[in-house]
Amino acid sequence: MMTEKETATEKLISDAMANPSPAKSMGDPGITPLSPSHTQQNDTDQVPSGPSFVVVVAIDFGTTSSGYAYAFTKEPECIHTMRRWEGGDPGVSNQKTPTTILLTPDRKFHSFGYAARDFYHDLDPSDSKHWLYLEKFKMKLHTTANLSIDTDLHAANGKRVKALDIFAYALAFFKEQALKELSDQTGGDFDNNDVRWVITVPAIWKMPAKQFMREAAYKSGLVYRDNPEQLIIALEPEAASIYCRKLRLHQMVDLGTHTTQNGCSPTDNVGSGMTQGDRYVVVDCGGGTVDLTVHQIRLPEGHLKELYKASGGPYGSIGIDYEFEKLLCKIFGQDFIDQFKIKRPAAWVDLMIAFESRKRAAAPDRTNPLNINLPFSFIDYYKKFRGHSVEHALRKSNVDFVKWSSQGMLRMSPDAMNSLFKPTIDHIIQHLTELFEKPEVSDIKFLFLVGGFAESPLLQHAVQDMLQGRSRIIIPHDVGLTILKGAVLFGLDPSIIKVRRSPLTYGVGVLNRFVEGKHPPEKLLVKDGTRWCTDVFDTFIAADQSVALGEMVKRSYTPAKPSQQVIVIHVYCSEKEKVGFISESSVRKCGTLRLDVSGTESTAPRREIQTLMQFGDTEIRAMAVDVSTGRTVKASIDFLSH
Repeated sequence: MMTEKETATEKLISDAMANPSPAKSMGDPGITPLSPSHTQQNDTDQVPSGPSFVVVVAIDFGTTSSGYAYAFTKEPECIHTMRRWEGGDPGVSNQKTPTTILLTPDRKFHSFGYAARDFYHDLDPSDSKHWLYLEKFKMKLHTTANLSIDTDLHAANGKRVKALDIFAYALAFFKEQALKELSDQTGGDFDNNDVRWVITVPAIWKMPAKQFMREAAYKSGLVYRDNPEQLIIALEPEAASIYCRKLRLHQMVDLGTHTTQNGCSPTDNVGSGMTQGDRYVVVDCGGGTVDLTVHQIRLPEGHLKELYKASGGPYGSIGIDYEFEKLLCKIFGQDFIDQFKIKRPAAWVDLMIAFESRKRAAAPDRTNPLNINLPFSFIDYYKKFRGHSVEHALRKSNVDFVKWSSQGMLRMSPDAMNSLFKPTIDHIIQHLTELFEKPEVSDIKFLFLVGGFAESPLLQHAVQDMLQGRSRIIIPHDVGLTILKGAVLFGLDPSIIKVRRSPLTYGVGVLNRFVEGKHPPEKLLVKDGTRWCTDVFDTFIAADQSVALGEMVKRSYTPAKPSQQVIVIHVYCSEKEKVGFISESSVRKCGTLRLDVSGTESTAPRREIQTLMQFGDTEIRAMAVDVSTGRTVKASIDFLSH
């Protein structure tokens, strides 16, 4: 039986998503932990289910392409992917649209996706330099060290815009598209309150980037701050994992046998191969990042358990675009390429589109060269800039595997193209090799290759070479939509992943009683005759520690003065599993826990605020209660730097 107090606490769990608030840091109070107890609450089944939604809509906001999919809660098996987009590229057929956005010269949203690209392309060059065109901007959230609400992005013309505005415009666009499609489906105005939204992010993203996505969703009107439960942040490889374990054999290719069916009837699940306790790796190869997740399946319910913390890095397919850009700089000069991008931004976009379609034609066994159309304005501008022709530059450059063809194209040998892939693929293979050496990652039955980049035969070949038949390599047919469909399934049942691994060690700085011989003398603080040790790292959770969904870390804090209105506690993190002091070099301040204790004054001689933190979900949450009155205290945990 749960005591009344515990029931109150359970109720609090449903308010778990504390709203981030811009807490100004007020200097670390010397907190003394009253109860450093790490309580496992294994009664996760009693977490109240949220409000009921009619439909789940997932948005896959990718580095290079984006899209949405949805399912009605009444027919969860039936996942709809968004309608066909206008536009579209030759040789690239998929349901997603490029992640490109166009703002008018006065910074109003104009268009997204193919529409943005085509409109921008058709603008007169004298006009286009005033318009703000952005692409591949999602990576900025991964690469910015101290991400904040004010982080900037650069448009193609070099002008700066607020990242939050761009992400909010993009989400508002998807909201409008999806609601329009749902209204057409149901024959009436579809109410946004009936939608549970899911946004996918890479698993290797840190908390600030996840929180940034949530802030952008609030700004876009996708959901409102007072109803945070309406939006779930899903991790891309987790979504892929949920989808992959449901695959039927006719929905995938087994790279080892290259057969679609594998001697089983086509209606069997991979599950025909998946049994209790099976371990598998999902390698999500996107445009910006590569994300690796290791899961174990627990039957009969098919719940998933993470075996090793998410890993990966910025090794997505745009790395190949950067290599192509470096090649162009080598041939035509960095100074020219930099100028050309700013002066003829639309033609640069054209050139990269032409490269994209040839990039998809690269294969390990290819022998004939790949031709890339150079836009006329490239040839023209180069002559003006240098005073000689593009052809001359190619002859003069010592890049021997790129030639000029008589039809006015760059002709690349297959080796030249493969060498552009090499650095990115080498990173991925190195990462996979290290992952497979970890003791937790032994006897892996399947490796699922998903994400747009997984379609690359060069990457598939490299993974096969590395694994040498140790695991079966499975590629779903609609590999670019795997994450989208899995994210819908996750939105329908977020409790499917029961155990995760914490990517970092989190904790706070506290005072402990000073122990001679154990504590360093320079940490000694004497206060009212009591000897304290300062800067002690009180660990909430350690890196790579298993955390069950709904498991709570409990701590009690007491306001320094009875009149105190807000308790602000700095949260620290580290990649290391064992941390003794917040002053260690591996430790950095990464967030603030803010407890609003105003209006909960009580006659109790000592107020105790019990704080509960949840680390087993895709986002870290906090909630708190005033022990003497049993009243809820507004708690929030904020990871964006202000």
